[in-house]
Amino acid sequence: MNKFLPLAAISLVLAVSCAGPARKEVRSSDRVESLLSKMTLDEKVGQLVLFTSDWSVTGPSMRQGYIDDIRAGRCGNIFNAYTAEYTRKLQEIAVNETRLGIPLLFGYDVIHGFRTVFPINLGISASWDIDAVEESARIAAREAAAAGLHWTFSPMCDICVEPRWGRVSEGAGEDPLLGSRISAAMTRGYQGGDLSDPSTVLACIKHYAAYGAPQAGRDYNTVDMSERWLREFYLPPYKAAVDAGALSVMASFNELDGVPATANYHLMQEILRDEWGFQGFVVTDYTGINEMVCHGYAADEADAGRLAINAGIDMDMQSAAFFNYLKEQVESGAVSRKTLDRAVRRVLNVKEALGLFDDPFRYCSEEREASETLTDANKAFARKLASESMVLLKNDGVLPLVKGEKVAVIGSLAASRDDLLGTWRAAGEVDKVPASILDAIREYNGAANVVYAEGCKEQGDDRSGFAAALAAAKRAKKVVMVIGENCHWSGEAASRSDIRIPGVQSELLEKIAATGKPVAVVLLNGRPLDLSAESETAGAILEAWYPGTMGGYAAADVLYGEYNPSGKLSITFPRNLGQVPVYHYAKNTGRPYVHPEAKYESRYLDVPNEPLYAFGHGLSYTSFDYSDITLSRPIFAENGSLTASVTVTNTGAVAGTETVQLYIRDLVGSVTRPVKQLKDFARVTLGPGASETVTFTIGRETLSFWRQDMTFGPEPGDFKLFIGGASDAVKEAEFDYAE
Repeated sequence: MNKFLPLAAISLVLAVSCAGPARKEVRSSDRVESLLSKMTLDEKVGQLVLFTSDWSVTGPSMRQGYIDDIRAGRCGNIFNAYTAEYTRKLQEIAVNETRLGIPLLFGYDVIHGFRTVFPINLGISASWDIDAVEESARIAAREAAAAGLHWTFSPMCDICVEPRWGRVSEGAGEDPLLGSRISAAMTRGYQGGDLSDPSTVLACIKHYAAYGAPQAGRDYNTVDMSERWLREFYLPPYKAAVDAGALSVMASFNELDGVPATANYHLMQEILRDEWGFQGFVVTDYTGINEMVCHGYAADEADAGRLAINAGIDMDMQSAAFFNYLKEQVESGAVSRKTLDRAVRRVLNVKEALGLFDDPFRYCSEEREASETLTDANKAFARKLASESMVLLKNDGVLPLVKGEKVAVIGSLAASRDDLLGTWRAAGEVDKVPASILDAIREYNGAANVVYAEGCKEQGDDRSGFAAALAAAKRAKKVVMVIGENCHWSGEAASRSDIRIPGVQSELLEKIAATGKPVAVVLLNGRPLDLSAESETAGAILEAWYPGTMGGYAAADVLYGEYNPSGKLSITFPRNLGQVPVYHYAKNTGRPYVHPEAKYESRYLDVPNEPLYAFGHGLSYTSFDYSDITLSRPIFAENGSLTASVTVTNTGAVAGTETVQLYIRDLVGSVTRPVKQLKDFARVTLGPGASETVTFTIGRETLSFWRQDMTFGPEPGDFKLFIGGASDAVKEAEFDYAE
């Protein structure tokens, strides 16, 4: 089958200001080049093979065939194997029993913590605390590295405006600026300042590219968008991680512009390497090569492997296409020796950067594994980050709860420790979770002041527990109802066609609210949900996500005001699924909805256009007042800048943290522009009555976009500038940009 590599003509006119200078391939060390010159074809192919370890009921194991392949130099990388003891055993085979002694690279999905599990990534992003994001990755790296791991398949840089997609839980939400800052912070946290430090791990940028935009929100589905939209809204977080120094990238499962990412030369070579200067290696996702046969892009697995490596893929995760066919393809000339050597060199360079050639066992310390894992400091940080990640969506005075008052806690999720860990929990274990939300409330408020009833499960239509729940509510002054999705309802292969709260949980909430008792809802979930009914019924709604190992205590901290909620949504919550996709950087139409009585305008007949909870929304137990915006000048010229300032005042009775958000709108462009784009943000903590002036600098880069000719830069004209505490709660000013 003849395949033509996809080339984008517009790539020839990309602006240097965005793409950055193309960098030459890093020169390998003499050691790597010497090693490469000694390797047989089988050994070279082996460095491009990544196989999984098998985990049995009693502990780690590996199929004997894989052991033989390691010993023969035909498998140079392993994932899903950890603990210092186990990785040392496998490493000893690679180092001591192979001809060249090339060490193995061990990878694992350390997504939001390793043993100490932090909130899911969507939750962490709601903190808007970039320093805390970086520290969470740093702690995860220390724990994972101490358990023998060299490599994490994180950060996930996929922008997503699709709540049906289960893997929205793994990313930073809908915004490219926030997503970029988070992906860079996680990369720095994992890799530190020196990758050879044995407390660091190699970051892996995934899923490249645009995996977060599957049609119909169905996992692994087709992605199709314009090159302009891809570059402006989907690529920035990947590039930010490259710029932060990440040395591995994972190809996504989806196709883009008709070509699966796993064989997409435009993505892997023209953008990633030629434009961005990426110097590391690219790995497929699990069996991504073989899946191109099902895509209808490759005739068979051998053809798929050839297409992948010629497009710029360096390592094959689990499909065995390289393992089975690459040697023969090199011998026949279907894949050049130069292409093979280039891929092997990239893998060896990273192994050298990790210090594995100097000491293959530097990550295999059982003493460090014991001392670094689930420490008091790690758990304290996890508790604080979980509190920061929670978003108070609504509060009619129900929260904070008062210590000593009788409270009813209702819902099966309230008593669950397992669900707190969420999806992709790495090596997190439920028996290391010290408290469920119910346990933590009992501990804080006194067991005698807490009455619990399950009420109903998180799924199914069993209403037999309703009566007990209603009785419990009547005995209490206030009710905390913990509802949402169990942890298996988000993550990979967990798409939903209905984003309402499942089962009869909402029905029970309605009946409890009808008793007249004030009700606070605590949500456990991994995606935006349709909360249109719950927002009408509950007096308060606290979005807790899946908050991790210390999430039970963190929820109690927020519910009782020990921590004043400060989280802000990193993704829009729609009124119903019919609004999806809905996001803050949408564009105007030629018939925008401005006249309620008009028919022929862009609107719905049954709901408003506006979402239920907008991007950036999040309440506090205090209140913040914003002054009018002060601009340093009304016009600035090319290469100049201006500043925009607001004074934020805490007008409430308790200290609180506010995330001040800056948005821009370009009123007229050579291509249409969004009604709002996030351009900067700052977190400020203020005591009661205190004020602080927050100043943002707007420069040429702030106003730049992919223009009609696909160059990147600003255009002269009029702009609006918005500053506030949410995308739909802002002050406004205007300025001009002139060249």
